[in-house]
Amino acid sequence: MKLQTSQGQALRTSRPAVRGLPALSRRPVRVSAIAAPEKQSTPASLNGTSNWQPTSWRSKPVVQQPEYLDKQEVVKACEEIARMPPLIFAGECRTLQSRLAKASTGDAFVLFGGDCAEAFSQFSANRIRDLYRLLLQMSIVLAFGGGVPIVKLGRIAGQFAKPRSASTETIGGVTLPAYRGDIINGPEFTEEARRCDPWRLVRAYNQSAATLNLLRGFSYGGYAGLSRVSQWELEFMKNTPEGHAYMDIAKRVDEAIQFMIACGMDTNMPFMRETEFYTCHECLLLDYEEALTRLDSTTDKWYGCSAHFLWCGERTRQLDHAHVEFLRGVNNPIGVKVSDKMDPNDIVSLIASVNPSNTPGRLSIIVRMGAKALRAKLPALIEAVQRSGQVVTWVCDPMHGNTETVSGFKTRRYENIRSEIEAFFDVHEKMGTVPGGVHLEMTGDNVTECIGGGASISEDDLNSRYHTHCDPRLNAEQSLEIAFYVAQRLRQRRENLAAKTA
Repeated sequence: MKLQTSQGQALRTSRPAVRGLPALSRRPVRVSAIAAPEKQSTPASLNGTSNWQPTSWRSKPVVQQPEYLDKQEVVKACEEIARMPPLIFAGECRTLQSRLAKASTGDAFVLFGGDCAEAFSQFSANRIRDLYRLLLQMSIVLAFGGGVPIVKLGRIAGQFAKPRSASTETIGGVTLPAYRGDIINGPEFTEEARRCDPWRLVRAYNQSAATLNLLRGFSYGGYAGLSRVSQWELEFMKNTPEGHAYMDIAKRVDEAIQFMIACGMDTNMPFMRETEFYTCHECLLLDYEEALTRLDSTTDKWYGCSAHFLWCGERTRQLDHAHVEFLRGVNNPIGVKVSDKMDPNDIVSLIASVNPSNTPGRLSIIVRMGAKALRAKLPALIEAVQRSGQVVTWVCDPMHGNTETVSGFKTRRYENIRSEIEAFFDVHEKMGTVPGGVHLEMTGDNVTECIGGGASISEDDLNSRYHTHCDPRLNAEQSLEIAFYVAQRLRQRRENLAAKTA
């Protein structure tokens, strides 16, 4: 979050009436935005969104939505959120899009990371700080090894809702609605907890706002300054191999900074004191997303103001369905997750639908297949996109294709996660294309949810510190180990390109 206020930029909170919702007040509420507005805007007609409204998704088939018993309470909760300030700002989204455009050409690399699903019960300043600190550590490792800027996106301040493979869950002969994330219902296996409560939407908004407030403070207030690199170490990581390797890099960064200071560098320059940090989550719960969609008065475009970056999941990416229709109209940078089920012709059609103007940085394709399937299926997808002339940022999600159940626990094996990242880099190297980023479910907590890695977590360790409300996450040690491997591949890629140029 580059906290540079631009003059005259605002977001209007007015929006048209929603089916079943009364029209909100059209009196504009001006909110100062962040980052410079774009100098020229593309007319909505050229983007294919001239007739689009935040309510347009309601005319399409929709899946993975909660079944609320009291529809009027949903109306009231959404009205309250729609009256609230936006969580993020249009200018920030445009800045992020420019960063993602660089990642599509290899001039930057994207790091997505955070919880599978945020939880109300685990909300604390310390947990936010530890995840933020881990992402900073990983970005330093990647930048130092890869020699490119790292675009940091946290799965935080909005990653509450989760798609489910079944609408119900049965335990001991009792069947109840599935847990869909704290923004919808509770994880406890009781009838009361599993009831969909629309006022959880408001609680999720409030927690997201508080989280963003802290993240902005970290990003702007000096905590993320390069002079503090050696102070970002997590306490429980100090005696681990990854912790020692990180501190070695931190020491070298400190030495480089001291050298630059001796050469006359001003330590008050923004890049020394601040960092850009963005938020992202799956665009799943469309009532919530619609309530936070605002019109930017600078460009007269709609933005989803619940997060800087929104993505469409594997279960909701149907071309003629509601989620794609919603993402088609917002001007945030967006992503689409695809598995080995994606057909090359379909991916071209999907890209053309959500990015008809072929804007660099607008769309990231996040592949989640498992290593074997990725080696077999990804080349055809890349070839189809290349042949069509479409510009995307390719990102690897090595988590969701590698989930299994061991001793009654959902888990993932570190070796499989790394193997999929390896396959991702190998395929792009072979095809001469750009590996643009990695998308991890991870935490700054010292958990035991994924097996293996330098942490040497075994199957017997799973019940020790298994705290996730949904899917298993890499802990800090495993996450840093992944970062060192990715940094190695980025360095290797840079050296290969230099050799070809020479």
